[in-house]
Amino acid sequence: MDKQSCAGNMVEKVREIPLLELHPFKNHPFKILDDEAMQKIVESVDQFGVLTPVIARPSPEGGYELVAGHRRHHACKLAGMKTMPVIVREMDDVAATIFMVDSNLQREILLPSERAFAYKMKVEALKHQGMRTDLTSTQVAQKLSVQQGW
Repeated sequence: MDKQSCAGNMVEKVREIPLLELHPFKNHPFKILDDEAMQKIVESVDQFGVLTPVIARPSPEGGYELVAGHRRHHACKLAGMKTMPVIVREMDDVAATIFMVDSNLQREILLPSERAFAYKMKVEALKHQGMRTDLTSTQVAQKLSVQQGW
């Protein structure tokens, strides 16, 4: 499968990636339950396939880290699928955390504890957003100050 979708000015491709190459997001705060809602997702995936690709990013350890779509991934496993449609997107930790939290906060049913932990993760990520990590030297000289009494 080689569909294309637009995200900003980049063209991203939807790729079929083996489920075994997709790994959960580190410290994913949302529970994936094998409940009635999951059974409905499994039935839908079994009948129609995955209608919305998951979002993943390349993992330094190999494979891909799921950013959005953990429940769809689990449903595909339960349905006996071997691959699923994935949009692979380059994201740093901050962007991936914000994307993961925001995509899950849109769910209708969410435990208050999950919502609270997710917001905490997002706040921590936002604190680091835009911070410069490429500066390695300290200030060369003291700032000039104006002396009083001239």
